[in-house]
Amino acid sequence: MPNVYQDAVVTKYNIFNSLFLSLPFQDIFRTGTLLPLLTQASEEGFEAGKSPQQIIESFFEEYIEHATEPARRDLLFHFIKFIERQVVLFDSVEDAGFNQTHDLNGEGSITQLLNRVDSEDLRQKLLKKLNDFCVRIVLTAHPTQFYPGKVLGIITDLEEAIRDNDFIAVNNLLLQLGKTGFINKNKPTPFDEALTLGWFLENVFYQAIPAILQKLLRGLNIPINEWPHTQLFRLGFWPGGDRDGNPFVTSEVTLQVADRLRQILLKCYWRDIKYLKRRLTFEGVEEIIARAELKTNNAIYYPDQEHYASAEELLEDLQQARAVLVEHHDSFFVDSLDDTILKIKLFGFFFASLDIRQVSPKHTLAWQEVLTKIEKQIPVFTYDDYVNWDEKKKIDFLLSLQVEINANDFQDPIAQDIYGSMLAIREIQRRNGEAGAHRYVISNCASALNVIEVLALLKNVWKTADIDVDIVPLFETVDDLAGSAEVMQQLYDNPHYRKHLARRGNQQTIMVGFSDGTKDGGYLRANWSIFTAKEQLTKISRQYDVKVTFFDGRGGPPGRGGGNNHAFYASLGKDIEDKEIQLTVQGQTISSNYGTVPTAMYNLERLFTAGLENHLFTSKSAKDQLSDSDKALMEELADVAYEAYLGLKNHPTFVPYLEKITPLRFYGQTKIGSRPDKRGSGGGLRFEDLRAIPFVGSWAQMKQNVPGFYGFGSALEKLKAEGKMETLRKLYKRSLFVRTLVENSMQSLMKAYYPATMYLKENSEFSTLWTMMYEEYERSIKLMLEFSGEQELMNQNPVTKDSIKVRERIVLPLMTIQQYALQKLQSGELSASDADIYSKLVIRAMFGIINAARNSA
Repeated sequence: MPNVYQDAVVTKYNIFNSLFLSLPFQDIFRTGTLLPLLTQASEEGFEAGKSPQQIIESFFEEYIEHATEPARRDLLFHFIKFIERQVVLFDSVEDAGFNQTHDLNGEGSITQLLNRVDSEDLRQKLLKKLNDFCVRIVLTAHPTQFYPGKVLGIITDLEEAIRDNDFIAVNNLLLQLGKTGFINKNKPTPFDEALTLGWFLENVFYQAIPAILQKLLRGLNIPINEWPHTQLFRLGFWPGGDRDGNPFVTSEVTLQVADRLRQILLKCYWRDIKYLKRRLTFEGVEEIIARAELKTNNAIYYPDQEHYASAEELLEDLQQARAVLVEHHDSFFVDSLDDTILKIKLFGFFFASLDIRQVSPKHTLAWQEVLTKIEKQIPVFTYDDYVNWDEKKKIDFLLSLQVEINANDFQDPIAQDIYGSMLAIREIQRRNGEAGAHRYVISNCASALNVIEVLALLKNVWKTADIDVDIVPLFETVDDLAGSAEVMQQLYDNPHYRKHLARRGNQQTIMVGFSDGTKDGGYLRANWSIFTAKEQLTKISRQYDVKVTFFDGRGGPPGRGGGNNHAFYASLGKDIEDKEIQLTVQGQTISSNYGTVPTAMYNLERLFTAGLENHLFTSKSAKDQLSDSDKALMEELADVAYEAYLGLKNHPTFVPYLEKITPLRFYGQTKIGSRPDKRGSGGGLRFEDLRAIPFVGSWAQMKQNVPGFYGFGSALEKLKAEGKMETLRKLYKRSLFVRTLVENSMQSLMKAYYPATMYLKENSEFSTLWTMMYEEYERSIKLMLEFSGEQELMNQNPVTKDSIKVRERIVLPLMTIQQYALQKLQSGELSASDADIYSKLVIRAMFGIINAARNSA
């Protein structure tokens, strides 16, 4: 049986990879010739139990015996640069072969969904569901994308040249790649991050989303112009709005980003209308389209002249042109006009909704400043009294307040920005429409008071109770998830909050955070806590007749909620509300899953159909539904896994290990994102201040991937000892949710490589901790295979499995170099200048390791 992935990707990569040796760069031939030897030395060395330092030094002695120490280190930097570009080439080859390695019309596609809707009853059921269904992809500002924008452009062109087998173009692009820097000289600003992600909006999502909707409507035999529900897909945006721990996001930046989103979109419309102008040269239509082109152009560049102030004005003109086209010109080119009209209905004048996010204690700080001012005006009130009140009294007091709040009421810069960001939401709604900014996300939300603090601030800043903003609590830690239903019940019982919800259509969005949940409680506990929290939140919301929507804060790897998201959403049962699918995507997940129109369509379609599975195909969902005994078993698994993870997290050397051994301390030096790498500003490392990205990313750099599996093996071992393995295996076969949970964890295990850090087994300070991780790794592989009945990890997903194998081999020498540099730094024997060089080696190696993984942080 032919191996499609081998033929379409691996063989092609090897052919194009050989072009590197012909590039006219200094030392390119020497580097390219020696690199395979280092790969072989790494494989054999780790197999033999050698440390990275032993492998590198043996390699030097064997192949460049007489080279000076500076020359040897220069060679390591050359290896890093070479491998970085190999990773780019492999990404491009893999993307170019996507249509061959993936069945675009297979399971999870719109085509397959429509084929399964084989009766009029199912068709009507689908149409009814589509009335209020939505998939919302939110692009975040989290800095896990190591490619600068200029490199992303090369990758796009390279993929196209590879698809066409254009060797000359590929050679020229590799030449360009060789001369193009991969490293940002300066940290990007939040606006820079917005510009980078704006590329994906303009070049991918603007084409992919309308194409999916057209595909759906063609399959349902519904004319595009007759379809009223154009919000089946929505885009969200965090760069410029997410200020949780990022002091560089200000209200001015928020407004600047919102303006740029509108400008990018209007340029897309202008190009489409310009094309229409070349085709619609008919009497009565030509004049309307010419006017539309002029007014769209003016909206971008000359707002002081006649221009469109809203999407509705533009739509009115284009609909008028359509009526003339249909009535007098035989509907000639009407499909092209309908395509543009559809895009305007989808994206309005905002393109992507800009979410505002701030961490809950900052709102308490803002109120402290406001209430301290009130204290000076009302002698009978003191802020100290307020602090000692119970939560209900505080809530009632804040909701009853009508105070004049101005910018000069705040001394703290963050409190000033909270005030400014709330005014910015209203201004964006005025410029871009309400959809341009209508959500305020509260990180680390732990109480009903945290939500009311934001509502009361908005009410007094806007000077009205009519707040056109959805307040979104984000529950992240294990404890916050456990208490989330009680928090929401308090809010639903509050008449002021219910009045606010009524204004918002009795809809409540609740965000759950996989990243900090996993950091807090480990992989299994976090995932199961989120599942049970969603069930409880669905139940309480239905009791109060509130339509709840869950917004999942996901990262790229399984340790942050990544992996096979399509299967995850398809696996949710009737006890979890599924009106919408909302999730964050970031970093390499954006470029790998949504970097091209075909990959974006593939992944968006599968999210879309996953959200319809439980509603349409009840017999399937009933079979997948977890019973009470199943849930009790999962709770037991999660509890044991949690205890095992806490045993690691609370080990006295856990935080010192992160600080001294892993590349965590180097994340702040990579200049990949605008935000600091930890929330606190103090000098010492505290676990609670760690951001999930550098936390999870550091484990990925070490090839230990603790957040993606730790505790799972211990849990399975304990339940097996209790004679429950057969029950677990039956549950695995029956439940898509459980299979997805296991298979995503298997991905973390497959990307781990403990031989690279086995030298730490001899480290006097950290040998115990390393051994704990290694034994749990071995235990988890063995018992997950027994649990699943598989012979090898990820047998159920051969394309991803093959991709991981090739990628891990490409970066194996990179990993050896990084661990070698870390070993040298840990020795404490380096001079300051040498320590600086080895630190640079660690940082430079981070880029290729992260990029190769495609979802490592």
